[in-house]
Amino acid sequence: MKLKEDMNPLLLQVFRSVVWVCSFITFLPWYFLSGAGTNLDRARRVKARSVSGRPAGPYRATNQVGGIHQKLVWSLHLGVDTLDKVMVHGATRFPERDCLGTREVLNEEDELQPNGKVFKKVILGEYQWMSYEETYQAAVCFGSGLAALGQRPQCNIAIFCETRAEWMIAAQACFIYNFPLVTLYSTLGGAAIAHGLNETEITHIITSKDLLHSRLMAILLEVPRLQHIIVVDSKPTSWPGFPRGIMVHNLVAVQELGGRPDNSKEGKCGWPLPSDIAVIMYTSGSTGIPKGVMISHSNIIAGITGMAERIPDLDETDTYIGYLPLAHVLELSAEMVCISHGCRIGYSSPQTLADQSTKIKKGSKGDTSVLKPTLMAAVPEIMDRIYKNVMTKVEEMSSVQRTLFVLAYNYKMEQMTKGYRTPLCDSLVFRKVRSLLGGHMRVLLSGGAPLSAATQRFMNICLCCPVGQGYGLTETCGAGTISEMWDYSTGRVGAPLVCSEITLKNWEEGGYYSTDKPNPRGEIVIGGPNVTMGYYKNEVKNREDFFVDSNGQRWFCTGDIGELHPDGCLKIIDRKKDLVKLQAGEYVSLGKVEAMLKNCPFVDNICAYANSDQSYVIGFVVPNQKQLTVLAEQRGLRGSWEEICNNPDMERDVLRIITEAALSAKLERFEIPKKIRLSAEPWTPETGLVTDAFKLKRKELKSHYQDDIERMYGGK
Repeated sequence: MKLKEDMNPLLLQVFRSVVWVCSFITFLPWYFLSGAGTNLDRARRVKARSVSGRPAGPYRATNQVGGIHQKLVWSLHLGVDTLDKVMVHGATRFPERDCLGTREVLNEEDELQPNGKVFKKVILGEYQWMSYEETYQAAVCFGSGLAALGQRPQCNIAIFCETRAEWMIAAQACFIYNFPLVTLYSTLGGAAIAHGLNETEITHIITSKDLLHSRLMAILLEVPRLQHIIVVDSKPTSWPGFPRGIMVHNLVAVQELGGRPDNSKEGKCGWPLPSDIAVIMYTSGSTGIPKGVMISHSNIIAGITGMAERIPDLDETDTYIGYLPLAHVLELSAEMVCISHGCRIGYSSPQTLADQSTKIKKGSKGDTSVLKPTLMAAVPEIMDRIYKNVMTKVEEMSSVQRTLFVLAYNYKMEQMTKGYRTPLCDSLVFRKVRSLLGGHMRVLLSGGAPLSAATQRFMNICLCCPVGQGYGLTETCGAGTISEMWDYSTGRVGAPLVCSEITLKNWEEGGYYSTDKPNPRGEIVIGGPNVTMGYYKNEVKNREDFFVDSNGQRWFCTGDIGELHPDGCLKIIDRKKDLVKLQAGEYVSLGKVEAMLKNCPFVDNICAYANSDQSYVIGFVVPNQKQLTVLAEQRGLRGSWEEICNNPDMERDVLRIITEAALSAKLERFEIPKKIRLSAEPWTPETGLVTDAFKLKRKELKSHYQDDIERMYGGK
């Protein structure tokens, strides 16, 4: 969508004429030297076809080695069929290259905010790096130390820790020694943590000092089998006050234990097999009790093989920034792709990512400015924030600056749709925006939730790099589809990866059929070597969601509704669990409503809600504090943040603004919230209302706002 060009029509025409003349003069030499024609042909080509010729599929990528009728790809490098061999491959090919990096903490300060709250700010130094060989040796010593503490092959071990280098070292140790790794989100509540640890019969757990004190201490007595806690922080070295029978160790001490000559072979009884369980990954629990997904070595190898194929020119010169939770399949897979190609991984967090991040002291640099990454995985929530922050700053520019930005934005959009680049605009206009992520970003991978067309287009234009929208689930190792980097269309998630195939299953209740015109539609079912082994100790759900075909291939029924376009690209149009049938018979996709409205400048987050016995949608909105405060001042309203949010006049004004945004986004009238409630309380992983991947926990939100739901629906 173009930005509004608010300037004198005569000047606008002069500008366009100058641009046209410059483009005409430089077009032919640039066209042939840049390969723009090739990229345009790539974007327009058919990317997947139905193997059977039927509209339901299955659909496979057309660039499959040997053609669409050959076996799906399941291995990246010859002989590398388990995750321990991925690390060995990296250490053998790139022994001296940087592997894992962490910034040194120079100083921590408490900063008093105007509202009286105290925020902890940090000043960070340069990245300190471990080479591939050092990382491998650290993992070997740690695995040997765990074995010396009684951990045995094919017996589960848990990790409950923030994203950091020690997480990956611990994971590599478990892969090498064939310890199935149980991953838990660091934001799960006590009951969910205890459930996961008891269900997998954990005796050893790896965690951090902060999470040990804030989350684990309260539930230790509820996990009777637990014997050893390994803390990744180096200090303190003694841990008093723990229940009898539980021993606490430092990671370094365990590595030193494993490095002793008498322990160097401890617990090593053969390499893991491709069919062995590598990870039991617990879901976020956004729809109930977290489920443990059993993922084999071969599943992850297949998944990262498919992902790597969609990243052009991936090699050891790339730098990846890791900040999403490693307990999420998207981050774990992305980092394993990097290790398999010798890239370096610099660790970060959402609080230290950019110069303006909440924990970065004013005047010091965020992680992207120091690391200057070329690769990054992001969830739409992060990109939506960047989009809204930049557009807010654009509105605050002088009229001349704003006009130049808008003209350059619209010009680049036009050129992108033709497959052309705009190096002059990139260097003169968008350089400062691009520097928000370090200035060297060449590929952004988006996953975890739908990315709005406006945000995707903004990232393409202002950050000067392609955004590959991906679609996958924990049950498919995060692999399903990824859009190609030269495909600048929006609202789609690309064609099937070379490791997977997709079929569409009719859903009669929702009215979706593979015979629909103009494009086949239905529930997305993913098959291939990346489809996991099922849910841990949950045969009922396994029979519901997984099946094996006559050829022995596993399939997973996603519950998502998709539409396949003529070029073989998939568009997610609905989700069974998100679809609500209103009283008058209209179907509303709550996820779609939320995705469309999150781009409204007044909305930081939104949860849409509907009941089948009601005729309209309602919404719960976390408003943007800056925008709402300005609006309140314009209305002459005074008071605390809570009082402003609870003011009925403000609710009416925000509802009007949201309605206008919804109509601009072409939502149907019945999809637009009729009533809203403003929440002064932010929804964060810490409050338990959203997950680390920023997906809404609709069940918890419903419980949290039950009184408001009844009030907005007239007391029903």
